[in-house]
Amino acid sequence: MSGRFASLSPKTLSPKTLRMLVTMCAMTATIMQALDTTIANVALPYMQGSLSASLDQINWVLTSYIVAAAIMTAPIGWLADRFGRKKLFIICVGGFTLASFLCALAQNIEQIVVFRLLQGMAGAALVPLSQAVLLDAYSVEERSQAMAIWGVGVMLGPIMGPTLGAWLTDNYSWHWVFLINLPIGVITVLGLMLFMEETPRHEHLRFDWFGFIALAIGIGSLQMLLDRGEQVGWFGAREIWIEAIVSGVGFYYFFAHSLTTPEPFVRFEMFKDRNFVSGVVFMVVIGVVLFGTMALVTPFMQGLLGYPIQTAGFLLGSRGIGTLLTMMAAPKLMRMIEPRYLILTGLLLTGGTLYYMTGFSLDVTQTTIVVTSIIQGVGLGLLFVPITSVAFSTLPGHLRTGGTAITTLVRNIGSSVGISMVIAQLTSETTAMHARLTEQVTPFNDALQMPDVASHLDMKTELGRALLDFIVTQQAMLIAYLNDFKVLMYLTLFTIPLVLIIGSVRRQAASAAAKEEAAAID
Repeated sequence: MSGRFASLSPKTLSPKTLRMLVTMCAMTATIMQALDTTIANVALPYMQGSLSASLDQINWVLTSYIVAAAIMTAPIGWLADRFGRKKLFIICVGGFTLASFLCALAQNIEQIVVFRLLQGMAGAALVPLSQAVLLDAYSVEERSQAMAIWGVGVMLGPIMGPTLGAWLTDNYSWHWVFLINLPIGVITVLGLMLFMEETPRHEHLRFDWFGFIALAIGIGSLQMLLDRGEQVGWFGAREIWIEAIVSGVGFYYFFAHSLTTPEPFVRFEMFKDRNFVSGVVFMVVIGVVLFGTMALVTPFMQGLLGYPIQTAGFLLGSRGIGTLLTMMAAPKLMRMIEPRYLILTGLLLTGGTLYYMTGFSLDVTQTTIVVTSIIQGVGLGLLFVPITSVAFSTLPGHLRTGGTAITTLVRNIGSSVGISMVIAQLTSETTAMHARLTEQVTPFNDALQMPDVASHLDMKTELGRALLDFIVTQQAMLIAYLNDFKVLMYLTLFTIPLVLIIGSVRRQAASAAAKEEAAAID
């Protein structure tokens, strides 16, 4: 067993107990960060009034966090190798907790944007570091179980965030969206200080500033493009063209520099591992489908079906039930079935539920939504744990922290792409469908001349025209939502052939376990 525990830990505790305590600390850090990716979204209207901010200004509360977290995810592997994983973990959890407290105390929009930047910078490390800690704390045979535990926090955080955020904001105030992190953060810092052992420090490492700056410019500009595109009209705005060009230039110089320097900022040797590459590809798909669906379902239930935010949150949370149950069962399933077959099943279930959602109407029942969400959660659970286990099943130990940072980064980029893609299509499709449906609203339409219809939708009156426009807009939005679900379905099903690049992980994992045991003996 390769788990490490601190000399400060109580000597009366067994290694198994200490490992459990480290796992709990890693999980609290993961849940805290995963919740914060979505928990503040529902509080934005309340924050806007309290901070006297415009709509464009308040959106920077989200944008600043996303961009900062994206930029700071990439160097996590280097920072952990250079300064030690324990020290970095404690600093980042402490920084995230302090930044959360400052966000709650913010008096104006400028302050909260700065504090959200700090929160994003510190929070970027929490998910990859917690994953790396669990990968090292468990043996090769037990890693699927560890990834199931870790995955619960990563997957359920974004799902439960809006519900918790709505409850806190409605019953207390938006400040509690950030204050809730304080007790969790303090307990996590104390636990890490007591129970986690430091990893070796490689003080000879030098930071590749050119590679980092080039990658930061590329990622930051890309995130700005994806986050701002829908607000400013995408490539109809000069801002988006500038961000696209700057992002392309940043990525070009990053790859050109990294492929020609002896010590690149990102260790490209990890991409020689076929299973890791397949895991990275599927993580992008999970980011697009999970967050893309979330970005659609919540406004669909609120805007079209008229559900309150808390009701919509609880209905969306039913997907988390399916995910939770499946993640708990996934480790046992992986002992009997090859992960690639579980991934195939997960893709089919997810694609099947998205196909079913293309038939939703304004009369869809809550029971139908719950059943569909639970089955979709089962599909996502069958994807996440096997993909995470596959990605690190054969990756050498010295590359794990860097690997967890890369998988976190691509999943976050995938989520940004997914959200931007579905919202952009929703907007354009709604406009197009509204125009097409309006073409049929004429005095020559026999359906509109029927007595029962004409008595309510009299185009000669202002009220009748307003009601008719409302119905047309509602139907146009419904069609746009269903077309978005169809796009996500196609993306999921088109990913199925990629399962073929995954080899027999159980045989490879057994070989990797033998190598680790031999290395430990030496």
